Amino acid sequence: MKRSRRKARREQQEWPEDAVVEATEPAEQDDYEAPDAAGWKTSTAGLAGFARLARVATWALIASGPLIGVMALLGSSAPAQSAPKSAPAVQSSASTGPAGFAQLFVGAYLEAGEGSEKNLAPYYSGSIALTHPAGTRSALRTQVMQAHEVSSGYWSVTVAVNVAAKSKKGGYSDAGVQYFRVAVQSTGSGDATGYTAVSLPAQVAAPTSLKPGDLGYPTSRGGGASDPASDTAASFLKAYVAGQGELDRYTSPGVRISPVVPTPYASIKVTGVQDDSSDSASTKVPGDGERRRLLVSVDATDADGNSFPLTYALGLTSRAGRWEVSSLDDAPATAATSKPSSDPKAQAPSAPAAPTTPSGSASPAGS
Repeated sequence: MKRSRRKARREQQEWPEDAVVEATEPAEQDDYEAPDAAGWKTSTAGLAGFARLARVATWALIASGPLIGVMALLGSSAPAQSAPKSAPAVQSSASTGPAGFAQLFVGAYLEAGEGSEKNLAPYYSGSIALTHPAGTRSALRTQVMQAHEVSSGYWSVTVAVNVAAKSKKGGYSDAGVQYFRVAVQSTGSGDATGYTAVSLPAQVAAPTSLKPGDLGYPTSRGGGASDPASDTAASFLKAYVAGQGELDRYTSPGVRISPVVPTPYASIKVTGVQDDSSDSASTKVPGDGERRRLLVSVDATDADGNSFPLTYALGLTSRAGRWEVSSLDDAPATAATSKPSSDPKAQAPSAPAAPTTPSGSASPAGS
């Protein structure tokens, strides 16, 4: 009996343990499977996101295909379209370098002599042996008269030189203006451009002189003291280069011309006036808006009493019964641009006016 009771009690004690095991096994199984289930779900979502991104990227690539092709085509052709055409190292319009080199070479050539041939090495690499004493001749002034490009990078430059010649007594005399032609070759380009003379200078005749055409001022008024236009011009020039008075008193409204500063002369004397009018005896000021051109010759005297001749080309316009200066011209007018003297109403085309600076000053003509 007791044995039966002990057995029953033992079975009751063991049952809960078995029950717990059995009851917990599903729970443990659930706990074990939960991470797998969660991990699988996460991987599925990630793969789904990547798939969507892949699809979007694929469609974007397909859609942009034509655009990429166009960009590639433009990229491959752009350099050919935008690349500048090749140009010679030195163009004919840029003769400053060869001209300056030729001037220096001619100056050194004239002053060189026996024992100083090395002074020509920077300009000419050929062999040279001079037999006259150095300093026999000297270049007082040099000026390029002509420069043209014979072929690409190969120049012919003619230089005018005011030569001083040394006498046997040691003094120098003026040997006049002489002309030398130099063949200059350029190498490189840009800042690396270099020059060399291919031969020694050749002394040549002076370039052919041109006969100037007739100027467009057929009427002479002498000193012009009694002519209102000449009087306006004289007063204007006194203010312009001698500081006597204000320029605004003698210029048309809106015309801004600044005086020469510092003032170079103490006084101005008009020595001759020519204009494009048809009657030298007429002193009447016409109605508003009439124009007249004047070529004014003056003697300008400085503070030391030295007198210098100058010539100015002026344009005048009538207004309110008086003449006013409307332009300080760059150059005297020629007969080809002058108005016909038989037609007093004809308006003469203005000669190129002096360029004005931002402050309104104008470049002097003939000063």
